[in-house]
Amino acid sequence: MLDVVEGSVMTVILVTITYTLTGWGKIVDCYKMWFTLDYWKPYNIVEAVSWLTKAIIIVPGLVFGIEVWYFYFLTLFTSLTLIWASNKKLLPTLVGFNTLWVWISCVVLSKHLF
Repeated sequence: MLDVVEGSVMTVILVTITYTLTGWGKIVDCYKMWFTLDYWKPYNIVEAVSWLTKAIIIVPGLVFGIEVWYFYFLTLFTSLTLIWASNKKLLPTLVGFNTLWVWISCVVLSKHLF
């Protein structure tokens, strides 16, 4: 559990440095977009849901060593939809990243189903 505390402290330090270099005002304005109706276009909704489904796999797996394999059904679906959303926003890195997540999801599901 100490590694979680140490990692969290490191995160606070690194994020504080990054936010300071970027500009706190810009970061706050960016986060405020979540609370505007105009932000929530279909592709941003897909993106938000996709990141949340990845978090429910990554956090328990990396922090606690728990694999909730059936959540990979969700990441498979959301990664496929996020490929569409990333293409709409012209983000080739995320298209590639989510193509990789489709593969990861299929491999994990194959391990458990076949």
